[in-house]
Amino acid sequence: MPTFDFAAVFRRDPDADEPDLVTIDGTDRFLLDEAPHVHGDALRQPGEVAVVDDRNGVLTLGLLTVHGAADVRVVQDSLTAERALEANAGTFGRRGFHHPDSLQDAFRDVRLVLLRLSKSLDRLDEVARAVARFAAPDVVLLCGGQTKHMTLSQNDVLRRSFGDVVATRGRGKSRLLVAQDPLQAAANRAALTSPWPKHVHVDELGLTLVAHGGVFAGASLDLGTRVLLDVVDQAVPTARVAVDMGCGNGVVATVLARRRPALKVVATDVSAIAVASTRATALVNGVDDRVRVLRTDAGDELDAGSAQLVVCNPPFHADSAVSTDAAEAMFRNAATILQAGGELWCVWNSHLRYRPVLERIVGETRQVTRTPKYTVTASRAR
Repeated sequence: MPTFDFAAVFRRDPDADEPDLVTIDGTDRFLLDEAPHVHGDALRQPGEVAVVDDRNGVLTLGLLTVHGAADVRVVQDSLTAERALEANAGTFGRRGFHHPDSLQDAFRDVRLVLLRLSKSLDRLDEVARAVARFAAPDVVLLCGGQTKHMTLSQNDVLRRSFGDVVATRGRGKSRLLVAQDPLQAAANRAALTSPWPKHVHVDELGLTLVAHGGVFAGASLDLGTRVLLDVVDQAVPTARVAVDMGCGNGVVATVLARRRPALKVVATDVSAIAVASTRATALVNGVDDRVRVLRTDAGDELDAGSAQLVVCNPPFHADSAVSTDAAEAMFRNAATILQAGGELWCVWNSHLRYRPVLERIVGETRQVTRTPKYTVTASRAR
């Protein structure tokens, strides 16, 4: 197998004191090393390889550069990951990949799929079902993750769609799952009897939530969101435009649109899964004409001063690591999006103590309500 010095190539400028654009870890290396062994024939044929949730472009660019793959189909939930791949492809002059519009288009007749495992079993289930339904009969689904985050439940999920599922021995801190023999008939039955996306009626809100696999909170009402919805009717009653930043399954955007018929709602999320879920939730509840859904990174593509109200339930995890970076990016963008005097209504885990951060980034902040676990604040833009 050809050798390739990723560390020497995947950076913006070898002489610049800037962080690498692409960070390759042991799982990426393990997946790339094993790909030719599990299905080398697929690598030699254009259009027969797909990559799922490539975090920074390493897997896609590695397949193109190391293994000579062509016309690679790429499915990336995160917009930031998609942007990183595009940026690095331009930096290194590498193309030969595209982003299909649907999982069906992504996996139709492919023979090898590389997937970075996340903590979501639902995400794995939706992808595995789609591979089993649409890929070639000899497809191999090669999944990789850090051993400490992997569970036997992942094997069980894969066995719903594949007849042969084995785990490799660990290498460093990583391990791979190899799934073969797609159970197409079973996947087709599941698509009818228990389809993705899931639809669940929430009696307390009188609406239906629609969720694709892996979206935050799934087809359920997150506890923090429930606390926010209990008080959000008080938020800027004169608002004409509201932004639901980090819209997830679309429950907040849909509730705002239903409760305030004169309000235009812009729902944004970095996740393609969330965008699809929110669009479906708004549609099934009859407010899709007043809920505009956009895939952006913390609302970074919205115009300055374009809204009077922003609502958000910011994440405080990046995969399995605790991180407040996404929340602070949301606060900064909210301060830009809001007109002077507009308000950011935010629900957060009380132990995070976001109030000083909100005061600094957005403006004067007051507590609206507090439960033993969650705090809702309103911050007035300067």
